[in-house]
Amino acid sequence: RNTEALVDDVNWISGEVPTEPVRVQAKLRYHQKEQWATAYPLEDGNVRLVFDEPIRAITPGQAAVFYNGDEVLGGGTIILDETLHQL
Repeated sequence: RNTEALVDDVNWISGEVPTEPVRVQAKLRYHQKEQWATAYPLEDGNVRLVFDEPIRAITPGQAAVFYNGDEVLGGGTIILDETLHQL
C-alpha cells in the first residue's frame, strides 16, 4: 500500500499552476472512489500526491485526476518514483 504518487504531464484545467499545496479528491481508476489527498506542486511541473489513507496498487502509467467535489481541477500520469513512501 502506498501513501504517495508522483504525477507527470500535469494539466491544470484553470491553466494556472498552484504555488501552494492543494487539498484534492484524487481518483486513480475509473471505478475507484475519490480519495482525499494533498497535491504538492513541484518545481519541475510534476505533482506529489500524498493520500490521507494508504492506496492499493498505485501503478505507473495510470491516470490521476484531481477533483474539488464534482469539479475537475486537473490530472496527469503516474510515474515511477523510488523515493515514495510505502506501508
